[in-house]
Amino acid sequence: SLSLSAVSPRTFAYYRDERLKVVKPASVCRELAIYRHAFQVAIDEWHYPIDENPLLKVKKPKVMDSRNRRLELGELDTMMDYCKERQLPDLLNVIIMAVETGMRRAELLRLTKEHFNPETRTLYIPITKSGHPRTIPLTLKAANILDNLSLQQRIYSKSTEGFMSAWQRLIKRTAIVDLRFHDLRHEAISRFFEMGLSVPEVALISGHRDYRMLQRYTHLKPEEVALKLN
Repeated sequence: SLSLSAVSPRTFAYYRDERLKVVKPASVCRELAIYRHAFQVAIDEWHYPIDENPLLKVKKPKVMDSRNRRLELGELDTMMDYCKERQLPDLLNVIIMAVETGMRRAELLRLTKEHFNPETRTLYIPITKSGHPRTIPLTLKAANILDNLSLQQRIYSKSTEGFMSAWQRLIKRTAIVDLRFHDLRHEAISRFFEMGLSVPEVALISGHRDYRMLQRYTHLKPEEVALKLN
């Protein structure tokens, strides 16, 4: 309802406060970033007569969405037993690969044997969240899973929606509390550090280009560090 000349930081400050009543701060931050970019393109490239980007002076809400959820003793075995009892080999393979590689869900669901090199035990991931392809080393467990696939066979044959439905059923029927699939990536990265891998080595596997981002995923278990000290 406003002309561009009438849009001010106050406009988006009000928008921010109203949206926070409906969605989480992280969602509001993403929306504000889109609007900020749109205004900047309009100013820099389209030469709209806007004196200043109104989003520059709008304070973003504080995002407190970091998680430190790791697998508790026996939870991985419970999930594996569930998959075996119900004959869900695809779901089982995705879960094991998540813990063994730290790959994201989208990367895993696109995964085929095509980019697996059994001689070097490495996997090339052509499409990633960051847009930068990467090659990662694999554990024996992960390599064995890929070894047993046919060349064009995806590790999970159904859709993303089908996978998420299967995951939710698993969590509900095993009564595992507050576990998201992304937490398996958190678990994997933390395990890599506990194995003694350096920050650059872990970043090579995880795909993080900013080493500081690894801090939000890494929660070492004191007892594991104690074993290393002794």
